[in-house]
Amino acid sequence: MLLTVTDRGLYCEAGDFYVDPWLPVPRAVITHAHGDHARWGCDTYLGARDGERVLRTRLGVGATIRFASYGEPVNLNGVRVSLHPAGHILGSAQVRIEHAGEVWVVSGDYKTEPDSTCAPFEPLRCHTFVTESTFGLPIYRWSPEAVALDEIRGWWRTNAALSRASVLFAYSLGKAQRILAGLRDEDIGPIYTHGAIERLNRDYRDSGVAIADTIYASALPRRHDFSNGLILAPPSAGGSLWLRRFGAISTGFASGWMRVRGARRRRTIDRGFVLSDHADWPSLLDAIAATGAERVWVTHGYRGPVVKWLVEHGVEAESVVSGWEGEGETELLDLAVAGEEIVE
Repeated sequence: MLLTVTDRGLYCEAGDFYVDPWLPVPRAVITHAHGDHARWGCDTYLGARDGERVLRTRLGVGATIRFASYGEPVNLNGVRVSLHPAGHILGSAQVRIEHAGEVWVVSGDYKTEPDSTCAPFEPLRCHTFVTESTFGLPIYRWSPEAVALDEIRGWWRTNAALSRASVLFAYSLGKAQRILAGLRDEDIGPIYTHGAIERLNRDYRDSGVAIADTIYASALPRRHDFSNGLILAPPSAGGSLWLRRFGAISTGFASGWMRVRGARRRRTIDRGFVLSDHADWPSLLDAIAATGAERVWVTHGYRGPVVKWLVEHGVEAESVVSGWEGEGETELLDLAVAGEEIVE
């Protein structure tokens, strides 16, 4: 087998490298900059050039990172490695590994829905496909992005008419910028941001991604009037003293988890908007089928249901336990990098 599961991560012995290791290793190939996939402490990294700025923010200026364009072959000890768009966030990549006539693809996190902030998902043929399964249940099905954005606009207008600020929680890397890209031509706002999001906004703008203008909220006086504003904040800011500066507020959360009513209740928010950067159930199965893979490894998320469905449909599949966590569990790591203190 080209890859094996070790206590440090997925390891390619032939090329002597790991893919998204969860512990420090000498050589890491990184699918994207979210905290559970790009961890500190490795000697060297390989990542996609499109995500250079966000990966630098994630790993720090001192990290030794080699960047490759999508599709550019890289020889690692005789193993041909290339990175291909995953459609998840800016610079996200699938890792294609080819050696001795065998091809494996590690998807990382991915989605197939168009997203103006990153390159579209590219189906890749392979013998073995390593797929995520964050939303690997039939209940998870997404409407087009435009539906969630329309709901956000309507919610903001209602709140503004009541002189109530709209605080929208969204993951600081990827989701927040996707929302801002969708709202960039709208008569909405002003749009204020938490520091964790604002720093990554700069990375996106510097990478050539068009997003709406924003104002760093903490730079404004305490008595500033936020009543007609849309405030983007990471979920970890929910319930914090940081929110008090905004006066009367309504809270919302943009996430695939909002597809389930219980998730909205647990977050104690006023509104949920279903918007995910992961594949839903139908697109997950379509993406797997498009690989033509003889064998599928299913990682983080609802592994069991996906494996069961694949086996019942004649695909060799197995569940693989990893250190990756999917959507929603990396916010504290990302906040630490972004330099905004979380006020409890």
